[in-house]
Amino acid sequence: MILRQVRDSAADAAAVREVSQSAFTAMEQQLGQPVTPWTRERVARAHIRARHLAVTDPGGCWLAEEDGLPVGVALALRREGLWGLSLFAVAPAAQDKGLGRLLLDHAVAYGRGCLRGIVVASADPRAARRYHAAGFRLHPTMSLTGTIDPAALPDPTGIPVHLGDPGHLQLLDSVDRRTRGGAHGPDHPVLLRTCDELLVVDVLTGSGYCYRTGGRIVLLAATSKRLAARLLIEALARMPVGQEAAIHGVTAEQDWAVDVGLAAGLAVRTRGYLALRGMRPPAPYLPSGPYL
Repeated sequence: MILRQVRDSAADAAAVREVSQSAFTAMEQQLGQPVTPWTRERVARAHIRARHLAVTDPGGCWLAEEDGLPVGVALALRREGLWGLSLFAVAPAAQDKGLGRLLLDHAVAYGRGCLRGIVVASADPRAARRYHAAGFRLHPTMSLTGTIDPAALPDPTGIPVHLGDPGHLQLLDSVDRRTRGGAHGPDHPVLLRTCDELLVVDVLTGSGYCYRTGGRIVLLAATSKRLAARLLIEALARMPVGQEAAIHGVTAEQDWAVDVGLAAGLAVRTRGYLALRGMRPPAPYLPSGPYL
């Protein structure tokens, strides 16, 4: 077996996606969860993520190969003293052989010196056990899914929400530092390119932002619960009629998100963990799995 850094190439991006697709599809089947389809858009986003992190964080991106075939991957990033695990997957045929531990050790080593760490973890008990052994605290998370009832959405509070653009990057990084202790920095331009829209609120009492793609809330951060709820209401209201909505990574601290989601007719279920080291669950905050 060969363990090497991920290169910024179409071939390596495809290899990373191939491992991810096989691992996550098998996990969803084993856990009795609906299998999330790998649409053309999802594949494209996966390739962009792999190549982006191969450039920004080459020391945190590792690919395992056996007989010339990809069998495992770990993608980690560092942002202003915050380490995050963007992706961790082992192909089904290569599992339970120690490869996962080896990959995770390399990814975690990339965060040496970082005071804080974050992982959006699946419900896979093996992954949860590895994160716990690596010193992470597991915070159970919820998902809110279903079709929005527009008439049931809470009334906006009058706080203005605007469409964001590259001119808001400094504001976004400032909100990141307030909520999670480190800016997303180079990840924001990628999120702007791969999401349908960015919503921004900036008033005297605080600031916040929300990325949305289709019916999925990709990332939301704000300096107060009131502003976070306002952004979420606006994002849900802007979703296409009949679109299946999805809000993931909701910890118990995000009661504002549960309030809005349930009022809008969404169903709440437990799903996975937010694994944290050296920090409390960021709030008000809904993390991005790929960019945390």
